[in-house]
Amino acid sequence: MHVYGLVGNPVGHSLSPPMHEAAYETLGLDARYVTFEPEPSALADAIAGADALGIDGLNVTIPFKQDVLELVDPDPLAARIGAVNTIAFDDAGGGDGEHVGDTTPKGYNTDAAGVTRAFDRHDVHLDGSNAVVVGAGGAGRAAAFALADAGASVHVANRTAAKAVDLATDVPDATGGGLDSLDRIRDATVLVNATSVGMEAPDETPVPAEYLHGDLAVLDAVYTPIETRLLREAADAGAVTIDGAWMLLLQGVEAFELWTGRDAPVEAMNAALRDRLTA
Repeated sequence: MHVYGLVGNPVGHSLSPPMHEAAYETLGLDARYVTFEPEPSALADAIAGADALGIDGLNVTIPFKQDVLELVDPDPLAARIGAVNTIAFDDAGGGDGEHVGDTTPKGYNTDAAGVTRAFDRHDVHLDGSNAVVVGAGGAGRAAAFALADAGASVHVANRTAAKAVDLATDVPDATGGGLDSLDRIRDATVLVNATSVGMEAPDETPVPAEYLHGDLAVLDAVYTPIETRLLREAADAGAVTIDGAWMLLLQGVEAFELWTGRDAPVEAMNAALRDRLTA
C-alpha cells in the first residue's frame, strides 16, 4: 500500500483527505491519505520519521511551509517562492519510483500550479495579461510567481505596502504598493485575492466594487464560503469568476500527479471536494 498524507498544525479541518481518497478509489490505487499534526519543534523528526516509515509523499500546510524548506531539496520554483507544500520521498522526486530512505526528499510548491491551472480551466489566458494580486503572504507569493512565470505583468497590492514592494522585487518585472494602488484593477485583466478577507466576515471584500469590470477574470483564494462577496460583485460586473475551491483542488491534482506519475481524475476529486464543502 502507498501512503500519502498531510502535515500541519492544526489539520483537523483539512479537505485534502476526501479529495485524494476519491482519486485512489477512482483509479483503483492501493493507497491511503492520512493526516499528521506534530508540534512545531518536532517537524524535523516528523519528516525524518515519514521518510523512515516509507511514506511516499506529504502535503505541507500552516505553519510548516517555510520551515520545511531546510529539510528538503526544493525545486527551483519552491525555492523562489520560499515555501514548500508538497514533499516526494521516492527516488525520482515524484512518480512511481521505489521509496529510498537515504536521499533528501524533494520539495515542491503546487499552490502556484493551482493558480495557473484554475485560470486555464476557465479558459483565461495569462500570457500578456495585466494582473493584480491582493496580498503578499504565502498565497500571494505563490500567485505572483505563478502569474509572472505564465507571462503576466504583475502588481501586488498589500495592506503593508513595504511587504508588497519586497515581494515585487523577487518577482520578475513586478511592482508593489499599498491598498491605495487597487485602482490598477480598472486596467487589469486578471485579479487574484490571496488574502483571507471574505472568509471570517463573508460580507467583507478586499476590493471596492467600482474597480471591477467585464474584462476581468477574478480568482478568490477563499473557499469558505464558496461564493464570496468579491465573486458576487465581480459576476455582477460581468467578470469571469473562479472560486477558491478550484485553486485548492488543482494544487492537490498537481501533487497527486507528482507523486504517482498518473493523470489525476479531476472530476472525481472535484466532486468529493465540493460535496464536503457543501455538507
